[in-house]
Amino acid sequence: MAGKTGRIPATEFKAKCLELMDRVAESRESFVITKRGKPVARLVPMDRKPKDSIFGWLRGEAWERGDIVAPAAPPGEWEVLKEWDELNAASPARRRRHRQKPGEKSK
Repeated sequence: MAGKTGRIPATEFKAKCLELMDRVAESRESFVITKRGKPVARLVPMDRKPKDSIFGWLRGEAWERGDIVAPAAPPGEWEVLKEWDELNAASPARRRRHRQKPGEKSK
C-alpha cells in the first residue's frame, strides 16, 4: 500500500502522532490532517536519499608538495641523531640487569 493517503482529524493525530510517523516512514503512507473537516496539514514521507560513499569525500582537499616519502631534512642535519650518536659512542654498551624475584635462584 505504498503511496496511500489517509485523512485523520487533528485530535486523533495528536493522540497517535508517533505511531503515524512510524507508519509513514515504514510503509510510505501519507496523511492529510484535518481540523473541523478542513485539511490543514499533510504528513508525508521524506525522500529516501541513497547513502553516500565515504570514498572520495576529501578529494581535492589536500595537495602533494614534493616528495612525500623522503625525510624533510637530510639525516646529517638532524641534531637528535647527532646527539644520539655522541651518547652511544661515549658510553659503553649497557646491559639491563634482570631483577631477581624473591625466592628465585641466581643465574
